[in-house]
Amino acid sequence: MQLIFEKSKAGRGCTLLPACDVPEVQLPEELKREQALNLPELAETDISRHYTALAKRAYGVNDGFYPLGSCTMKYNPRIDEEIAALTGFTGVHPLQPAETTEGCQKVLALAEQYLCEATGMDAITFQPAAGAHGEFTGLLLIKAYHEARGEQHRNKIIIPDAAHGTNPASAVMAGFSVVTIPSGADGCVDLEALKASVDENTAGLMLTNPNTVGIFDSNILEITDIIHQAGGLNYYDGANFNAIMGVVRPGDMGFDVVHLNLHKTFATPHGGGGPGSGPVACKEILKPYLPGCASLTGEQPKLQMKAFHGNFLVVVKALTYMLTLGAEGIRNACETAVLNANYMMEGLKDLYPVAYGERCMHEFVLCLENLKKETGVSALDVAKSLIDHEIHPPTMYFPLIVHEALMFEPTETEAKETLDEAIAVMRELHKMAYEDAEQMHHAPHHAQIKRPDEVLAARQPILRYQAD
Repeated sequence: MQLIFEKSKAGRGCTLLPACDVPEVQLPEELKREQALNLPELAETDISRHYTALAKRAYGVNDGFYPLGSCTMKYNPRIDEEIAALTGFTGVHPLQPAETTEGCQKVLALAEQYLCEATGMDAITFQPAAGAHGEFTGLLLIKAYHEARGEQHRNKIIIPDAAHGTNPASAVMAGFSVVTIPSGADGCVDLEALKASVDENTAGLMLTNPNTVGIFDSNILEITDIIHQAGGLNYYDGANFNAIMGVVRPGDMGFDVVHLNLHKTFATPHGGGGPGSGPVACKEILKPYLPGCASLTGEQPKLQMKAFHGNFLVVVKALTYMLTLGAEGIRNACETAVLNANYMMEGLKDLYPVAYGERCMHEFVLCLENLKKETGVSALDVAKSLIDHEIHPPTMYFPLIVHEALMFEPTETEAKETLDEAIAVMRELHKMAYEDAEQMHHAPHHAQIKRPDEVLAARQPILRYQAD
């Protein structure tokens, strides 16, 4: 497929503008470009066909089963989009007089109330733009708390080896040293390793529960207490919050601060380049350090992570989602996500060993290490083969503590028939691995793009178009 620049023909266009009815003003020469912008020139029909063709080559949640793990790819209800598109929300400016934005202020207040209730926290900021940004914000709150108490020596953040990769990165960015502790045989936190890691320099713990292998840590109260007894604080990574929302609250588990991925857990699908939202909620002890917005308080905040109120329209979608479902509906979505994951896991575990546990939460991890040893077919081969069956691949090779890992998260929105079809395909691929491994090594065979050279793509990526 040609790039739109390659389809360009000089002189073509589709702009029909009326004659200018105001005096023309020329920019000063020093502000002008030395050469014209290199923009493609096409007719409207050509532009429409180009982007329609691109859309047909893409695969999204509206195309079919999308079991990407740890990302909560879910259906985006149209009502959420329609409410967020109302001109009363899209046509405002955060510097307008407060009395003209009362509706928007109510959205933020209601969203804070409901999300604090759902997490067991006392206050929230909507400024962080996404999950990792929320992590960074939460860690800055922990840092500010210790500094205010004269405990600047607390510079260590404890993180399990199964954590999301952004956790240690965020901790380092916030100025902490990272102490990595191993997981136990059950895939959860090794209590003895945790006890051995805490000392007078412990600032806090970062934890996802349920964790990245889809297991809820039954020792969570003891874990958070160990950190508190050492003088540290507990940070809850809300990436997997959809597995417990409406059932268990991080605040009741002993966590002091949490970020939520509104663009994953509350309606707006993760990915696709659209804006995210990673609000951070905290206990009362951290409330003084939350990022603020001067347009609301009239005071310059001590911490500011993003302009004004963050990605406001994502918050509108999240509030619409919560109001539409209500407390009962949110709990039902959570329980159905867990049910779907366990149903799919049960249909596969006799052929594909499950990394940890007999039961999972919202996602599960298969270990294909033995399959690769016996047939040469890797987790990557299986994932690529799924594309030929019009199923998006699950997460590959994560978490790193599981060799040849495939992580599935079916989400609450998938019907039993879809899960049955996916299970049947996975079972068929297991059989094919023993009968025709070579075909799987070269999959996908029927996709728009066949298997790329992974090494070449990593080492010599073509990131932009070079114009002549």
